Amino acid sequence: MKLELYTDAMLTCDLPEHRLRRGDVVKVVEHHLAPDGTEGYSIEVFNALGDTLAATAVPSTALESLREDEILCARVI
Repeated sequence: MKLELYTDAMLTCDLPEHRLRRGDVVKVVEHHLAPDGTEGYSIEVFNALGDTLAATAVPSTALESLREDEILCARVI
């Protein structure tokens, strides 16, 4: 599944090095291929006020599209 750039997506796994958890909402900012052909994305993560918390790259398997039957929530990091 290819995600549209500059849309929101949800993490499917924890990223403890960035204090992120499965289910956190991220912004997809770039699509890329690793030298081995693996697809991935650069993502940016914002707090509730819009400040950047993290920017990193993840494999495409670490993201999924948001669905209309989901609700957003906030958590303290």
